[in-house]
Amino acid sequence: MKILLVSPAFHGYWHAIANALTELGHDVTTHRYDAPNLRGRITNAVAQRVQGVMARRAAESASELAVAALRRSAPDAVLIVKGDALTATWWDALTRSRARSAVWLYDELERMHYDVETLGSLGAVMSYSPSDVSTLRNRGISASHLPDGFDSLTAYTSRPSSRVSFIGARYPERERLLQMLSASGEDVEAYGREWSRHIWDVLRTRRWEGSGVRAHRDVTRADYYGVMAGSVATLNVHGAGHDGLSMRTFEAPGVGGLQLIDRPEVAAHYDVGSETLVFTSDDELLDHLARVRRDPKWAEGVRTAGRARTLAEHTLVHRMRKAVALWG
Repeated sequence: MKILLVSPAFHGYWHAIANALTELGHDVTTHRYDAPNLRGRITNAVAQRVQGVMARRAAESASELAVAALRRSAPDAVLIVKGDALTATWWDALTRSRARSAVWLYDELERMHYDVETLGSLGAVMSYSPSDVSTLRNRGISASHLPDGFDSLTAYTSRPSSRVSFIGARYPERERLLQMLSASGEDVEAYGREWSRHIWDVLRTRRWEGSGVRAHRDVTRADYYGVMAGSVATLNVHGAGHDGLSMRTFEAPGVGGLQLIDRPEVAAHYDVGSETLVFTSDDELLDHLARVRRDPKWAEGVRTAGRARTLAEHTLVHRMRKAVALWG
């Protein structure tokens, strides 16, 4: 099929999804609705920083650019990732195009701006959140659960380290856990602009105070794949307010990293204890790390089993195969 992928630029996942669709034999055109070109980047920046009339105009401009991409590509099907920043101008044009359509939501509904009418007009609705899938079905919308996945098509180089790594935003519970580990004698490091003490990152995030743990700037996906693969262990902390499992849930074991995750429900995808490790308290997290350092042969077995399970079931190619199947 000729598929138009309409996605945010977030961490380059648009590229990973496009590659997965191409791997399945489809002809893919991509449009990043929040950063398609200089004009798009400017309008997206405005939309994030202003309110009222200016914000609506910025969103409308971004939607017009998406409509132009739709007309140029004349696709058989359109896959929208997230997409809640787009206005009725886009959704009306999509309906008139008669292309098959689907949306993949990788955030919770309560943090997005969607109405039932818009989602109900789409050919397929998929969400990474099991709870949101139930909510949508209760509202009469045919929704499917499509978890996040691992980009198995991106090359990376392992970066061996004796440290415990964390890659992601600086939320309070994440900061607390890293500080706890550091105070307990663990050598930890965090990656991301909100952790970084680089002057530019401090100015743009307004994080005037450091976390007290070793911190690095943002890195590319290929680089953080290497960090997770080489770390003695890597943390995956969702915290409160997130129902679905993050991309990191599948990326960490996918690269052969030893994942320490705070979500017992990961058992729906991995065998807990032999393919990934779950912690529900500080003491349990410390116990896991003590065993990881004490028994490297066991730790290597968890890494190997987690990677094998991911490559067999949890890549973005697997996810896109399921998404395309919904179009029939």
